[in-house]
Amino acid sequence: MNFERVSALIERDMRKFFRSPALMVSSLIFPLVQLIVLGYAFGGKIKGAKVAFVDQDHSVLSRQVREMFDGVAAGPETFRVVDYPSQQAAIDDLKAGFVRGVIELPQHFSQKFYDHDRPQIAFSEDNTDQVMASALEGELQDIVTALNAPATEPRLDGQVDLDVVEVYPYVEYAKYLLAGSTAMAIFIVAMIGGGITFIDDKSRGLHEGYLLTPIKKSELVTGLIGAGALKGLMAGMSIVIIGGMIVGIPGLWDPVRILYLSLVTLVASIAMISFMFVAMVRVSDPLVPRAVFGVLNMLLFFPSGAISPIEGFPKWLRWMSVVDPFTYTVHALRNLTVKNTGIEGIYMDVLLLSAFSVLMIGISIGLFKRQI
Repeated sequence: MNFERVSALIERDMRKFFRSPALMVSSLIFPLVQLIVLGYAFGGKIKGAKVAFVDQDHSVLSRQVREMFDGVAAGPETFRVVDYPSQQAAIDDLKAGFVRGVIELPQHFSQKFYDHDRPQIAFSEDNTDQVMASALEGELQDIVTALNAPATEPRLDGQVDLDVVEVYPYVEYAKYLLAGSTAMAIFIVAMIGGGITFIDDKSRGLHEGYLLTPIKKSELVTGLIGAGALKGLMAGMSIVIIGGMIVGIPGLWDPVRILYLSLVTLVASIAMISFMFVAMVRVSDPLVPRAVFGVLNMLLFFPSGAISPIEGFPKWLRWMSVVDPFTYTVHALRNLTVKNTGIEGIYMDVLLLSAFSVLMIGISIGLFKRQI
């Protein structure tokens, strides 16, 4: 393989890329918008949820419980209660979506409480929204725990306690999503450079013109993949730096960290661009990559753990994540951006992505053929 020919192909493709600033900007806009919108729309703490409160006991204890609800509204602000005269009216508003839950203190609640007769606080929730329901249940459970606490603490506490140690500071969801948005930027460049541009050039006969020269098909494929990898590296590092500053990644400019981020981004770019070549090497219709963009995005991005942990997937979806290059890209980038683990947190992902790239490049060269 003649690397001078390969470098010439890379130079030609990069010159073409830089002559299209709109193409460069468009490959960055979507991942940044995704990071900002999804990052701050998901994963935030529930605040200000409207909950109906029906007091059928009308006792001193029920007023104390009501004050505890007001304490939640003034403190963590998870929910605020609105008094309702009847349970039926509250349930009707719950079904209509005007309130997120209904808390009911039944009759004789205080009497059962003082008699230690297992009094119950009824909570009706809209379980179509599991995130909201879980947040409200958590706050109510804390209130129930406080009500169940003994009036006087025993001199010797024999209860088991859980001591939680957080290894890392609180991580906002936007920081968690940064790795996925970076992988998405690399994928978009791979889709453009390895899919749309590749097929457009082939339809214009540029590849046939190359092959009339001493350039071999292995050199042509390697040059195109190399150019695509450089584009992916630039796009990925741009999202890491710009997105990292937006979401507030600490120590982002550490030279060693930047080096590791560049390594992961480069290897991921080669893996994704070579995968796109395998998918498009025999395709001639320029509409095909545009049509399958959404499907490939769905099949690669969501099973990778970019949005939610892989451990929450069903088994068949976990198997998809095993063969998904997005998975290892997201894992390595998240280790570097959120945990700052260093080489020990990325070396296995880099090796797997490298092996995947070698396999895809070999298949690309094998499948590539002349049209005339």
